[in-house]
Amino acid sequence: MTTFGIITISTIVFLLYLLLEYVFHIQNLKSIPVRIHVNGTRGKSSVTRLIAAALREADLKVVAKTTGTIPRLITDQGVELPVYRLADQPNIIEQLKIVSFAAKNKANVLVMECMALNPELQSITELNMIKSTHGIIINTRADHLDVMGPTERDVTLALLGTTPKNAKLFTSERNYMQEFTMACHDRNSELIVVSEQDDNKISDEEMSNFSYMEHKANVALAIKICQSLNVPKDVALQGMYKVMPDVGAAHEYTLDVDGVKQVAFINGFAANDPQSSQEIWDSAIERNQSKPHKIMVINTRSDRLDRSKQIAESISNWKLADKYIIIGSHCLFLIKTAMKQGLSSNLFVNAEGAKSEMIFDIIMDTFDSSSVVVGIGNIKNEGLELIQFFQNRSQVTT
Repeated sequence: MTTFGIITISTIVFLLYLLLEYVFHIQNLKSIPVRIHVNGTRGKSSVTRLIAAALREADLKVVAKTTGTIPRLITDQGVELPVYRLADQPNIIEQLKIVSFAAKNKANVLVMECMALNPELQSITELNMIKSTHGIIINTRADHLDVMGPTERDVTLALLGTTPKNAKLFTSERNYMQEFTMACHDRNSELIVVSEQDDNKISDEEMSNFSYMEHKANVALAIKICQSLNVPKDVALQGMYKVMPDVGAAHEYTLDVDGVKQVAFINGFAANDPQSSQEIWDSAIERNQSKPHKIMVINTRSDRLDRSKQIAESISNWKLADKYIIIGSHCLFLIKTAMKQGLSSNLFVNAEGAKSEMIFDIIMDTFDSSSVVVGIGNIKNEGLELIQFFQNRSQVTT
């Protein structure tokens, strides 16, 4: 047989293999009656976990998968398993394996966090891999502009690639309704908008039962999904209170130093976009008005210079910090960009390359009295290490 013949036969066999795999995948999907695909700029992991925990409380057999700070497969018993990746590189093909796992374990609900950023891949993930019965786009904000931008509207259009066909799309977004309506019309799906009124139906007392800092909008959205599946609000909330939050979920850690001063550290590193970061900053200051000093720790990455630029250009319009401690890599880029916005160089500490112990010492030595410290920017590397450092040395408050 000629070389050409061998290549031709090999190609045909490979294509038949791919076709057979896809047939098996479609069968797996059909065996899971409820498929919930969670997308958005901010809060995907939290909403995925909230919905899965709420539906488990209603005795549904739920398998969930998050791609948050650390990717996790969550079984129908609520057990978390690591998602192994070749060379630690994410690939949307792993979603097929999660569907297969859910089908083999006879799940009747699959809750999947979208892991694609590229607009075309987002659409492929929904239309070919998940085929959701309930799509979710939590919000659309200016993030990953290098991939989905350059504008916030472009981000919206990219995220709308996961609009399901002949199904329901839920959102807490209140802007770009024309774009949402057009996408749902194009794919013959019903648009369900979770309003501010829905948020306000969640009382402060109900929110106080969470073990971490959750957002009413996320809870209201999760409840709306549950109600569409005939799960009452009270049952859903009882399940949500049991949720194990993502590592990147906002927590407040309180540290008492020799009875002389108190430091409240709020983890907001996972809030990647400026709007979400500002909301966490403002909320932390409001919650800690008794502490006289405000410190912002910004974690930067050399491969996320667009995000550093966004934050640097935004913080001059926020409530001013008494000190900005810049950690990670390419810190000087953020500092110089912020100074161009009018912030004084005296406000900044360049802690590039510093380990958690040194960053902690800088925080402790900056002021003699109590402080509120908020971490933003990026949760990878130094951000995650600093969270774990505070976690090991302080008490968690909500």
